[in-house]
Amino acid sequence: MVIKNGNVFTKNAVFKQLQIGITDTLITTVSNDISNQDTIIDATGCYVIPGLTDIHFHGCVGYDFCDGTKEAISAIAAYELRNGITTICPTTMTLSEEALRSICSVAAEYAKTTHEKEASFAGIHLEGPFLSYEKRGAQNPEFLHKPDVAMLQRLQKSANGLAKIVSIAPEKEGAMECISALKDDFVFSIAHTTANYEQAFAAFTAGAKHVTHLYNAMPPFSHREPGVIGAAFDSKSCEVELICDGIHIAPSVVRATFQLFSDDRIILISDSMMATGLTDGTYTLGGQPVIVKGNRATLENGTIAGSATNLMDCMRIAIQQMGIPLESAIKAATINPAKSIGIDTKYGSIEEGKIANMIILNKDLSINNIIFNGKLLAL
Repeated sequence: MVIKNGNVFTKNAVFKQLQIGITDTLITTVSNDISNQDTIIDATGCYVIPGLTDIHFHGCVGYDFCDGTKEAISAIAAYELRNGITTICPTTMTLSEEALRSICSVAAEYAKTTHEKEASFAGIHLEGPFLSYEKRGAQNPEFLHKPDVAMLQRLQKSANGLAKIVSIAPEKEGAMECISALKDDFVFSIAHTTANYEQAFAAFTAGAKHVTHLYNAMPPFSHREPGVIGAAFDSKSCEVELICDGIHIAPSVVRATFQLFSDDRIILISDSMMATGLTDGTYTLGGQPVIVKGNRATLENGTIAGSATNLMDCMRIAIQQMGIPLESAIKAATINPAKSIGIDTKYGSIEEGKIANMIILNKDLSINNIIFNGKLLAL
């Protein structure tokens, strides 16, 4: 297969008129001219970008990752793929250790098999239970737990090594010990926290290198109290997640954040919950009722409870409504998340030798074609 005449998003995050050769599941050639190919996809007037990677989302189309069933994962992965998210790292909520271990075990079994029309399962994001009560947001306070090295190791054993990210409040007793002991096994992400600048910076120095949904569930960025956001800025290896659904963060702040951190350090996420892809109504997240109106999802007390927007739509909103440059937004939804969880040798960019997961977008950013594992999907 060859994709011709498209504006290809390269590994350097710029667009070039290139042709892409695909053999079996891999990208074999990215060059100015490819001949002698049987199947040709004409991408004239279109953008050709890598498939998106979402490293923080909970569910969609009526299913939640914490349902803990292969049926739920299959439905979630199929929806994500249809919307151009070709690689997923779904996220747990704050639950009992028994429940989390069961979810991890089911996910590990699911991941052993290739699923033809379902997004590739690349890992698990453990959002909780090592979080702050004061900044718990939609996390269930009944199951909040002191950070625990042995518990994390048990969860990772159940996950068969698939747990990639651990969200953690660094001010909690035991957090620094977890980060120091297991920084080579997990990406530790500061989250749902009351931490001040000094506590957050100490966590980054100890080995944390990620921030979960920046601005949300943490102290604000103030001129005298820079908090987690200031500490993340000063820790140059730290990456930050950003929800661009138009609800969680004002457009001006999104633009300022891209200036502050640059598109090298920002990862777009959806934080989507089970209502994504469905109509308004009452749903659940982490066992708590969530009211969804439009793309706003809240608990009964008004607390924002995830989003009802998938990552492709978040990327579109960032570009079309918030003024983020096309190249920067795409990079933050493809290259950066893949790098953050260590899967960039296979995914995240259009390069020879990588898995042939690509999205062909029309100029209005609607999906024209999806190529997944080297095959053209029927839309």
